[in-house]
Parts: sequence; structure tokens; C-alpha cells
Amino acid sequence: MLRGSAGEQVLTSRPASGLCIGGVTPFTSIDFPGALAAVVFVQGCPWRCRYCHNPHLQARGGPAGSDWPTFAAWLCRRAGLIDAVVFSGGEPTLDPALPAAAAAVRALGFRVGLHTAGIYPQRLAALLPVLDWVGLDVKAALANDRAYDDLTGRPGSVRGPRAALDLLLTGAVDFECRTTAHPALLDDTALLALAGSLAEAGVSRYAVQLCRPTPGSMLPPVDRDYPAAATLQALDAMFAGFAFRRGD
Repeated sequence: MLRGSAGEQVLTSRPASGLCIGGVTPFTSIDFPGALAAVVFVQGCPWRCRYCHNPHLQARGGPAGSDWPTFAAWLCRRAGLIDAVVFSGGEPTLDPALPAAAAAVRALGFRVGLHTAGIYPQRLAALLPVLDWVGLDVKAALANDRAYDDLTGRPGSVRGPRAALDLLLTGAVDFECRTTAHPALLDDTALLALAGSLAEAGVSRYAVQLCRPTPGSMLPPVDRDYPAAATLQALDAMFAGFAFRRGD
């Protein structure tokens, strides 16, 4: 792993300097399975999901949380302390500087992860050679166009995630599908149907993370009995790897 000034040169000498960073989580054990990671939140997303937890990252021109050279210098000092860097958002594949940023981080010896909703499958395909892990957000049943459009606020939104899942199922990069769940959007029956369709498609790792409504959201808080215990047991039986993340 490159360290010090040599590492900074690798990071800052590439077009990665244009990456629009909205914030950084310096240390996490849950955003890259089996690794200690930092998370870079990239600004910009074309969707307006009803439960969005990071609405401040939706606009591309929002207040920057960090510039790339500052992040690069910080990351070089983390060599040996973290294993990976995860690019999240927003929708990170929206940013044209992401491929250079991911390649630069990997050149330093860090593993590279990506959180994506699969909005731009062609951009995801171009990124796969420099990725070690992908978390694909599946927001509703991929066979239900109307449910996807209702949740994302954009027509035809399901086409990208369908293609993204096909890419991941036929590729060599480790990945997980995950769903942010709220009973007003997905009751237990709908959640089981969504998960069942993923299992039938060949997905082996799946996570359900409870929605945490943001201030001003029209969604009420989630009761602790959602999903039901029987639902969680059925989900666990469907996948070789299943995780339930309550978020509290």
C-alpha cells in the first residue's frame, strides 16, 4: 500500500479531483461486509424517493462536505487503519469523476465498495473492474413498474435497477441487494414477494434496513413489530446471507 506523499500523488494527479463530495463518514463496520471502511457521500441524485435519508445530497450544487485533495490527504493517513472506501450518495454513479476516484483509491491498496440504486447500469458496468463489492438498493419489486415509479417519483425508473441486477448476477463482483422498508410502502406480504423474486433470480445476499423518516417526512415512525418475526424468519430462510438492520 502506498503511503505519505506518494499516495497523495496517486490520488490527486487523476481526474478524481472533480468528485463532488457531500460528506465523509471516517469509520464504519457495517457499510462494507467484513471490512472496516470510510464512506464518501457523493452529491447528486435524479430520483426523489419518498423515504430518502439524505435529501441534502439530491442536488449537485449543494454545499460541499469536503474537496478531493483534502480527502486524499486524509485517506493516505488512514492506511493500515481501514480496509476499504465505499462510495455512496446520493447516487454516486451520476458523478463523471467517480471512475477515476475509485481507481485512485484502489491503486492505494484499499478495497472499493459502491452503494447504488442501479440508476445508470452502463456506468455501473464500466466501474465493475475497479470494484470489490456493491450494495444494490432494490426499492420495490422489479416486476412492478408502478410501485417503483411511485416510490422514486420518476417514470420508468425500474429499468435501470433491472439491468444493474442482471449485470451483478452475471459478473464476478461480490454484491448484496438491500431494501429500505417501511410498512406504508411495503407491507410484510409485499416485502416477502420482493425478496422471493430476488431469491428466484439467484441473489444470495439480501438485507432489509428499516426506514428512519427524516424531519418533515410524511411517513410515520416504524413500529418495532415490523417486519413481523415470521417475516424475518422467512427472509432468513430464503438467502444464504440475510441481514436485518434496524438502525438504532
